[in-house]
Amino acid sequence: MLGHSRKWIIVVVTIWVQAFTGTNFDFSQYSSAMKSALNISQMHLNYLATANDMGKLFGWSSAFALLYFPLPAVMFIAAAMGFVGYGLQWLLLQGFINLPYFLVFVLSLLGGCSICWFNTVCFVLCITTFPLNRALALSLTVSFNGISGALYTLAANSIDPSSPSLYLLLNALLPLLASFAALAPILPHYSPLHDGSSQLHSHNNNINADSIMFLILNLLATLTGLYLLLFASHASADAPSARLYLGGAILLLVLPLFIPGIAYARSWFHRAVYSTSSSFILVHDDDLELHKELISRNGSMEKEEEGPCYKRVLKQDSLVMLGEEHSGGAVLGRVDFWLYYATYFCGGTIGLVYSNNLGQIAQSLGKTHNISTLVMLYASSSFFGRLLSALPDYIRSNLYFARTGWLCIALTPTPIAFTFMALSQTPLALPIGTALIGFSSGFIFAAAVSVTSELFGPNSLAVNHNILITNIPIGSLIYGFLSALLYDANTNSNSSVCLGSHCYFSTFVFWASTALLGLLSSLLLFFRTKHAYQHFENHRISTQPILS
Repeated sequence: MLGHSRKWIIVVVTIWVQAFTGTNFDFSQYSSAMKSALNISQMHLNYLATANDMGKLFGWSSAFALLYFPLPAVMFIAAAMGFVGYGLQWLLLQGFINLPYFLVFVLSLLGGCSICWFNTVCFVLCITTFPLNRALALSLTVSFNGISGALYTLAANSIDPSSPSLYLLLNALLPLLASFAALAPILPHYSPLHDGSSQLHSHNNNINADSIMFLILNLLATLTGLYLLLFASHASADAPSARLYLGGAILLLVLPLFIPGIAYARSWFHRAVYSTSSSFILVHDDDLELHKELISRNGSMEKEEEGPCYKRVLKQDSLVMLGEEHSGGAVLGRVDFWLYYATYFCGGTIGLVYSNNLGQIAQSLGKTHNISTLVMLYASSSFFGRLLSALPDYIRSNLYFARTGWLCIALTPTPIAFTFMALSQTPLALPIGTALIGFSSGFIFAAAVSVTSELFGPNSLAVNHNILITNIPIGSLIYGFLSALLYDANTNSNSSVCLGSHCYFSTFVFWASTALLGLLSSLLLFFRTKHAYQHFENHRISTQPILS
């Protein structure tokens, strides 16, 4: 019973870690101050934003670290990287030290790498703790990474709303504090990754009961997102109200701790019932593992029974078999991976680059005083997008649609938003576009974790997903470079600041066109994988858990 409630404590602390380690989402809050302190151009500032994302190029190193170090140690290595990377930048803005531009670039790189290490730790915790409901666990916990920008804005405004450098201090300290809070529950996860993966079949969980618990957690998460969106965004420059709203946000993050108590009570009740009657036995297995077993053991028999029709499906499904493990090298040889890579590169990555440039975009439109509100709007919208990525798992009994198809739907708002912001002159264009882009990119960020697990294997997720997100620093460099180039071209020779809608018009048009390419890639990926998803779902339905 204690073990059953403990897994929900792991979910709660994973939520905390994710909520306080999205340190790249507040870059726009201190970017202008960094630009002035280093006396650099918009182009050089863009390189710092790219460095913040370029840490993802080395995210794969976290998977290898898990092969040799305990999981808690990997988490604290991530915290140490962030502490050094952001802490020294804070000392620079405070005037305590002087750093050359190149060293600031390296520190930004180190801070960005720490985010990937934290994410890998959270992915492994979710997969090993909930092998039968990993999609629900991943979408829920990854969602909270999207509210980091809002939480950091509230925390900074509750201390000193006029200090941009404060964000860097919080970036250095809060992930470290979250790591200490998570230490006790995850200490038993001391084994390396290759040992931990063997635990996938050791859990005897009630899938339906766990789904109800996840539904409660998602409702609490929705309440948290609505709170930040509707109330906390109005406390952007008022320290007393910011403290009040920050206290409310912390309370909402603590509320999920009641779930382990509920789980303990439920386990006690079921244990009491089971002791008097053992008539009902729930039989279940991991869906993806069951799918692979059915294919390997019964493939020849089913081909004979179903004839040519099955052969056609099998031929199409030979492109993808859900849950099949792929090494990093094997993944790079798959057409599906590169379509998937292009979808992420032209979709979610553009949303992240947009958030990095949000400070300069707001400044160019004369909305400098609204930067905090826009950052919180983006963060809250990204949070809801991430949270909604769990929808396919809740409605699959009534409406089943391949998860790759949901990526197409999620990507659609991005080109619409950029086109709307480029053409519209209304004051609401910026907040509406920001909300749409945040929602779209958030959904893609969260859904991609489950898609990677399904297409290329859950045990290989730590390596393969870090290979996928190498597109983020590449996209950040390319997209950011072009936007900075256009920004500087429209800047008055006597100033380093560009004012007017023309500053980002061409950038928005380019980003909208790129997002359309991403949408096309997602459609091709969907058509290539939909038969595999449908075939898998048919097998799942035919082998539903039974009561005996």
